[in-house]
Amino acid sequence: MRVLITGASGAIGEAVSDALLARGDEVVGLSRNPETARSRNLKVEWHAWNPALERPPAEALAGVDGVINLLGEPINQRWTDDAKERIRESRGTATSNLVDAIVAAPTKPRVLVSQSAVGYYGDTGDTIVDESAPPSDRFDSQVCVDWEAAARQVEGSGVRLVITRTGLVLDKDHGLLKELLVPFKLGVGGPLAGGKFYMPWISLADEVGLLLWALDTESASGVYNATAPNPVTNRELSKALGRALGRPAVMPVPKLAVVARLGREMGDAATTGQRAVPRRALDDGYEFRFAEIDAAMREALA
Repeated sequence: MRVLITGASGAIGEAVSDALLARGDEVVGLSRNPETARSRNLKVEWHAWNPALERPPAEALAGVDGVINLLGEPINQRWTDDAKERIRESRGTATSNLVDAIVAAPTKPRVLVSQSAVGYYGDTGDTIVDESAPPSDRFDSQVCVDWEAAARQVEGSGVRLVITRTGLVLDKDHGLLKELLVPFKLGVGGPLAGGKFYMPWISLADEVGLLLWALDTESASGVYNATAPNPVTNRELSKALGRALGRPAVMPVPKLAVVARLGREMGDAATTGQRAVPRRALDDGYEFRFAEIDAAMREALA
């Protein structure tokens, strides 16, 4: 199989690329700096692309059987006006440009697997939410709405579409887990803002596994929550991290500290969550390697 990956040089993209290469597939990557990307992975065929300004080059799509779209500006930053514009363009505009190229290709790929996020649902408190739940009107939710709408432009072209709403990916080298490791290793880690809000997590192994399952499974289509079957609260996740490290997890971090770092709007979003479950993935036959937080946390830190 020949697979095109956007965001192939990112944390999830690198893991997906490695998994595809390990099973004997060909990987095509798109990057603003293909020479830098090539130095990190010589086995990927790299092409230059400025995603917010243009379609991917036609030669990047030549002979491609499937596309995995993982591109996106980090959401975990202060939501200034400039940052919001970058976040929108890196998702909605970039995905629209990608889909335009797919639809225009003389020979189209069979499938597009396009990333979204559980931020789509906004703050849902203790309510269990599956893929049928509506979006909120929060900034990150509306970004997801636009992101998914851009991907849906491929429908009607004969290309199967899968959208994955991803939760917190447990990766010690990237994202929130990387940020938490230093204070927890020092014994000063603990729950954020009381720790009662839910954090729909997923192991990196299952994030990659679900993306490849969506790529390979002809019957898979539509939206899937890329989250483990058992979401936990921030307090429970903090305790699991403490147990995995053999460190206490009792030092609370007040919401004011989060807001001071990320600003009010992003700070509010970072201290609320979604009790999201992967109903459709389970119903359609995906088998999670890590369904419980303790085993997943030990694997992430191994």
